[in-house]
Amino acid sequence: MTIEVQHIRKQFGQFTALDDVSLQFPDGQLTALLGPSGCGKTTLLRIIAGLEHPDSGSVLLDGQDASHRHVRERQVGFVFQHYALFKHMTVFENVAFGLRVKPRKERPSEDQIRAKVKQLLELVQLDWIADRYPPQLSGGQRQRIALARALAVEPRVLLLDEPFGALDAKVRKELRRWLRRLHDELHVTSIFVTHDQEEALEVADQVVLMNKGRVEQLGTPESVYNQPASPFVYGFLGNVNLFHGRVHEGVLASGDALFDAPSLNGVTNAEGVGYVRPHDLDVERYVPGQPGQEGIAVKLRRAHAIGPLAQLDLERLDTKGLIEAVIPNERFARLGLKEGDTLSVRPRRIEVFVDEGGGI
Repeated sequence: MTIEVQHIRKQFGQFTALDDVSLQFPDGQLTALLGPSGCGKTTLLRIIAGLEHPDSGSVLLDGQDASHRHVRERQVGFVFQHYALFKHMTVFENVAFGLRVKPRKERPSEDQIRAKVKQLLELVQLDWIADRYPPQLSGGQRQRIALARALAVEPRVLLLDEPFGALDAKVRKELRRWLRRLHDELHVTSIFVTHDQEEALEVADQVVLMNKGRVEQLGTPESVYNQPASPFVYGFLGNVNLFHGRVHEGVLASGDALFDAPSLNGVTNAEGVGYVRPHDLDVERYVPGQPGQEGIAVKLRRAHAIGPLAQLDLERLDTKGLIEAVIPNERFARLGLKEGDTLSVRPRRIEVFVDEGGGI
């Protein structure tokens, strides 16, 4: 099922949760709604489900306006962060619940229900705990049962609201890989809400970055990470170093350093910020007399060299600003670095944005 939202607006009192949001969710794809708390992602998910109604705008399912359809008519499966399982029912009865409450004309026979529940429990690899009750299960097991229950009614759309938010980091990682494998098997159009950028980038086919009720960027995980459309996206997706300075005719001057910004050739004397990922910095030993544009002189304040990568905390000698660099541990050992050394860092890649209100 294809899903489209058009010009969705939603306010709660004076707070604007969604501000003219239009999006398409392709058939059979897994889309992540990603952003900080309060950005509108859960509100949008609930509007698609029919659990909330927009102040204006429409929801289209397979091209048909479903804005006024009841939640039961939308053929949507919903998985909540806190499982919402019935504690007094066994795992089997929880999964069977949606089938048992169908109208009599649509309700499967008891044999069909049993076969369906058995199939779903095998799918989520928990057929061996069918007779247990939710309080006897781990958090990860409960969430998989919640997903099986949502799938029991054969939804055309699967919506997941922070599905792994209540779980610890190790279980989250296992479950998101499992969700990706499950989705590849079922191909149900799915949308999941998360504030965890690693989760979105690892699991989703497409990522929707949201901020303050608006869409900042939409694209594949690779495109939103490697070609961020705004300072917000750059800062939200992974660690980033900020180089504050002034932009003039395609050059950012930050302290003693000069950075090329060819896309801003027409900008004159405006405040700007350069964004550089820690892994996009080359680190060398400092050579006195090196011109400013060739590198930034820094002092190594701390090195965390465990595992395949070494994380370096560096202090600029010109502005006293802090820089984080990540280099292979082999290179760290080869350079023989120790805290207090003077080094030179040079961005392999920098994206410069002019501050709002900057002159052009």
